[in-house]
Amino acid sequence: MTLAAKTTRRRTIEGVVLSNKMQKTIVIETASLVKHPKYGKYFKKYKKLKAHDEKSECQVGDRVEVIETAPISKEKKFRVRQILEKAKGVGIEAIEVQV
Repeated sequence: MTLAAKTTRRRTIEGVVLSNKMQKTIVIETASLVKHPKYGKYFKKYKKLKAHDEKSECQVGDRVEVIETAPISKEKKFRVRQILEKAKGVGIEAIEVQV
């Protein structure tokens, strides 16, 4: 079996963590550029995905890479592959406490 035969064709997607309030689950938002079919202008389309975070190490604002897997639950079909960039500054929860 060659190396090319072993590789899978799973999608990898980058996104920003919006919520981590569920146990071992995060909600991420992805953005993609789409060309308008008639006018040709590019615009951003946003999509929310749920991903499995086994160690619950992702925080709100982190930029993560997720990979497609077999369905884990009804809506979870991705799992966290790696955290690309940790969130900078103060989190949303800390701001709410200070007010």
